[in-house]
Amino acid sequence: MSTKTNQGSGRIIPIIVMIFLFGMIAFVTNLASPMGDVLKYQFGVPNWMGTLGVFANFIAYAFMGYPAGTMLQKLGYKKTALIAIAVGFIGVGIQTASGFVGSFGVYLLGAFVAGFSMTMLNTVVNPMLNSLGGGGNKGNQLIQIGGSFNSLSGTAVIILTGILIPSIATAKISDVFPLMYAALAIFAFAFIVILVSAIPERKSVQENATIEKAKYSPLSFRHFVLGAVGIFVYVGVEVGIPNILNKWLQNPDLDVLKLGGTGAAEAIAGSVTATYWLLMLVGRLVGAAIGSKVSAKSMLLVASVAGLVLTLSAMFAPVDSMVNLPVFKSGGADGLFGLANVPINAALLVLGGLCTSVMWGGIFNLAVEGLGKYTEKASGIFMVMVCGGGILPLLQNAIVDITGGVGYLTSYWVVAAGLAYLIYYALVGSKNVNTDIPVEG
Repeated sequence: MSTKTNQGSGRIIPIIVMIFLFGMIAFVTNLASPMGDVLKYQFGVPNWMGTLGVFANFIAYAFMGYPAGTMLQKLGYKKTALIAIAVGFIGVGIQTASGFVGSFGVYLLGAFVAGFSMTMLNTVVNPMLNSLGGGGNKGNQLIQIGGSFNSLSGTAVIILTGILIPSIATAKISDVFPLMYAALAIFAFAFIVILVSAIPERKSVQENATIEKAKYSPLSFRHFVLGAVGIFVYVGVEVGIPNILNKWLQNPDLDVLKLGGTGAAEAIAGSVTATYWLLMLVGRLVGAAIGSKVSAKSMLLVASVAGLVLTLSAMFAPVDSMVNLPVFKSGGADGLFGLANVPINAALLVLGGLCTSVMWGGIFNLAVEGLGKYTEKASGIFMVMVCGGGILPLLQNAIVDITGGVGYLTSYWVVAAGLAYLIYYALVGSKNVNTDIPVEG
């Protein structure tokens, strides 16, 4: 009895550390989104160039995802996490330096390096939390808790950026130095905490790294391959929903908010989009609360079906039908919450945040179930597929361009197709049909 109690107590610090790192991933990644507008106005570049910081973050996953899995397998959780944090410190440091030298290129380099760090951190925290929870429902529950902190941190950085930049038209990188300094301090603190913490490793991780090339790999498992595709699709869906929504609502030519040129469409669009991320936080908190009682398969299936229904409804609902939507704001005279008159389509898409919130943990949990010694390598492959967050939204924007700049809702067929795939994965693709492959040792 005492042994089990000690083992449970010994897991508390590693769990807290991993959840803390989950938050850091969102803090650095989400900072790139509002920074896109800062870059646009400071350097006078087009919108698409302003978003290159976001693209640099995501494309880094394609370059570093698989190597990160190899690092995790050879070096273990602790060393990989320490390297990831050090790289993150360098990446944010370069971004900070770009503010001093006033260089667009230097900032993009920093964003790319920071993306390497986010890739490695993601590779560590997901399998680590799943392992600390003992896999299954408990493992999924810990990932959902980590995801909740991830959402909270990501929402906070957007709010803080808005506070630091009262006028976007005159914004500069130096305006957000306080956030960058905070990120540097957090990375330094995290490095020290992990350095002195006892992080449990998988048994024989060093021995596994030195044996001859295995006959099998994570790609030998059908349910993992389909799950990796699921992650590519999921991240694209998660990013694509608010990305297109924000652009649609603030488009001055379409004037879907019916402001008639009087009022700040940008402010309302930003508030509505922020509400999507807030609902992701709510969804993850609910997912964490029920994660030990509801299977990852059921959670993913329900979330995907609900998301598909909301997306299709938003695509075909009349744009002229307006509703008052409670939105999350950055503070000021209007407070943190308020009402905005928006098309019902927007309200339906915002509710999609409740659905996408729990998908990552469910897909990861199902995809690595039964992989045993191949789990670390599988996590690296997963990270490669995160680049879907930069590719599917690009496809949506291409559809908008093809339709003459008016097919914003039409572009959501990409999202609908992605959600349909996730329904298939939950129902059929997640079944492990390769149970004959040895996974111990």
